Amino acid sequence: MSKRNNQAAKTAARERLRIEREREAKRAKVKRQVVVACSLVAVLAAAGGIGYAVVQANKPSQWEAVKSDKIVAPANTSGKDGLTVLVGKDSAKKTLKMYEDPRCPVCAAFEQAVGTTVEKDLAAGKYKVQYIGGTFIDGDSLGSGKIGSGGEGSKSAMSAMGAALNVSPDAFMKYKTALYSTKFHPEESQDKFKDDAYLIKVADTVPELKGNATFRNALKKGTYDAWALAMSKTFDTNKDGVTGTPSFVMDGKILKTAQGSQPMTVPDFNQVVGAALKG
Repeated sequence: MSKRNNQAAKTAARERLRIEREREAKRAKVKRQVVVACSLVAVLAAAGGIGYAVVQANKPSQWEAVKSDKIVAPANTSGKDGLTVLVGKDSAKKTLKMYEDPRCPVCAAFEQAVGTTVEKDLAAGKYKVQYIGGTFIDGDSLGSGKIGSGGEGSKSAMSAMGAALNVSPDAFMKYKTALYSTKFHPEESQDKFKDDAYLIKVADTVPELKGNATFRNALKKGTYDAWALAMSKTFDTNKDGVTGTPSFVMDGKILKTAQGSQPMTVPDFNQVVGAALKG
């Protein structure tokens, strides 16, 4: 090989090496850019995730948010914000106040034992019933000062009862009876009433509520959620001295047996109510 050819070959080899090095440099640069871009995306994603988590952590709970909602009163109520719920004949001269919490196991025991007697008394016009519902078993999240089991079933059930009351007083009473029944009332530690599907399942046992679109829409939309909270506040701020459920008040007096206990049997109930009606 001549010196000229040898020199040309070396020059060509160096040129190929230069070109290859430039290609490697470009590939390395692109790789670095991809790594940086991916790292930036990861950082932004992490920051976004943290930001979302912070927003979610500071976001008020569904029931806390409801506290600022406008109160929609169910039909068949009276008084400010529809918080007076009266059931019975207008001709009845006296009113029995019934303080209950939907999740209260003692309330369920009372309703199962004495509920039919109350229904008969209402039909006979012996007295009217004013229902006052509490939600203290859900806990202290609403600032009631009463510590319960936690959850939201009492509030959800109260809202559902408002939807039933909007249909009719009779539907309200039958739905209340169904919620307290041995078939559907859960243990206090179980928060089954928080689920709309469960509340609808109970409602489907009440003729006026079975498949009732108006009732279901109100329940699912939470139409009476704010009303339920306001009713609970009425319980918490009552002037009758009631601090637990079930409690019964007539003419401003809490009705108790001679032993100072709640009238949980039909004979005891008839005795204390009978005495109050005469008083």
